[in-house]
Amino acid sequence: MSRPSSRYFAVRGKAFSYLVSKRALAITLLLLFITIAIMILSTGIGSVYIPPGEVVRSVFGFGDDSSEMIVRSLRLPRILMAVLIGASLAVAGAILQGVVRNSLASPDTVGMTGGGTLGAVSFFFFFSDKITIHLLPVFAIAGAFIATFVVYALSWKGDGVTPLRLVLIGIGFAAAMSSISYMMLISGPVVLANQSLTFMTGSIYGVSWEKSVTPLLPWFIVLLPLIIVYSRHVNIQELGEEVARSVGSAVQRQRFLLLLLSVALGGAAVAFGGAIGFIGLMAPHMARKLVGPAFGALVPVSALIGAIVLLLSDLAGRTLFAPLDIPAGVFTACIGAPFFVYLLYRSRSR
Repeated sequence: MSRPSSRYFAVRGKAFSYLVSKRALAITLLLLFITIAIMILSTGIGSVYIPPGEVVRSVFGFGDDSSEMIVRSLRLPRILMAVLIGASLAVAGAILQGVVRNSLASPDTVGMTGGGTLGAVSFFFFFSDKITIHLLPVFAIAGAFIATFVVYALSWKGDGVTPLRLVLIGIGFAAAMSSISYMMLISGPVVLANQSLTFMTGSIYGVSWEKSVTPLLPWFIVLLPLIIVYSRHVNIQELGEEVARSVGSAVQRQRFLLLLLSVALGGAAVAFGGAIGFIGLMAPHMARKLVGPAFGALVPVSALIGAIVLLLSDLAGRTLFAPLDIPAGVFTACIGAPFFVYLLYRSRSR
């Protein structure tokens, strides 16, 4: 039997320590390679096919002029947005499931997606012609925060949140917010209707560097490392509140901060991708099957799986029904809805 130290990599500093198994690290690197490969292949597939080698050369500015224009101006922003949004939703779902201690929790089932979508639609309805588009994430995150905390408060019963109660209230609250969004869509101008419908179906069609990638990237770069570092506290909390307190863990404060980070990251993703459902539910479950429940590995693996799922969904939406461009949210829902029913069935006796 090998020593535990031979199966783990440890990074220790004065203020922190980080431990990850070699198996989890190998899986993470493999998923990273798969993600990059899918990005390259997906960038080359379209009405004009570009070979993978030419895609790589075009990204770095060494390709043909026509290839560089197609890759760098038209396709690459969409590919990067799929990675950023898929990873963000998956990480938000993983943290929610750990903090709430409910395998059914996700940005969709706790009202985060619906609240973020309503916040974004409200931005277009009231402020799109008055303030910069860079403030769109603020409105989406505000909507996600309000919805998540209302659902969490209504789900509280006795000394905690009942899992089934959280899901039922979250789904009902999301339906109510969707109705309000549709009311604003119908009563507003045609331009607003088109923008709002894109959000409510979940699509990354028509993204650009200036209006999409550049505003979302800072949120991702800042929040994801914070979540990866701070998520180690979830491992202690999963042992139970009494055990966590006995080792000096500030349970309520840590849960609140993790919930804030999760909602901020998920809300920023919703601001630019709309109501892309079920990635935050599916990706953490897939990650647990691969690397186990330890959040040091679970968060980055969930992020990569979420990116892969949305990349493939967007690729299917662009190519299977060409020249139509089907929203990626349609494909994630086709996979995620049966998966959600399966989880409900499995947890029916809990």
